[in-house]
Amino acid sequence: MQDGRSAQIIRDVYAAFGRGDIRAVLDHMHDDVVWKPLTGAGPNVPTAGERHGKASVGEFFRILGQTLTFDQFEPKEFIASDGRVVALGRYAATVKDGRRFESDWAMVFTLRNGQIATFQEFTDSAAINAAFS
Repeated sequence: MQDGRSAQIIRDVYAAFGRGDIRAVLDHMHDDVVWKPLTGAGPNVPTAGERHGKASVGEFFRILGQTLTFDQFEPKEFIASDGRVVALGRYAATVKDGRRFESDWAMVFTLRNGQIATFQEFTDSAAINAAFS
């Protein structure tokens, strides 16, 4: 797959997330996707922990919607090479109890046959851990 096409797939996923269209996000996942959000987050963070498969990733997004409100979610740059896309951006969010966090982030996607096969997020896990403490 061409690097430009890989980056466009990830842009489409972010656009779907921004619209709240989680079904469209999941449609871009490989059936056996490995999802590693919030590397370094503690056990008190409900969206932490590795997940396997579309159903488990769907559960991640359900929990995300129940526990956070994003005040900002901005992918800023996409770097694609050999089926891997690194997205760089920034978010700010409010936990349901009113505590906030914000951070720059890097999200790394590996695509297989045009679908997301792996995902890993790198962010300020200390800020997220504090918001959920």
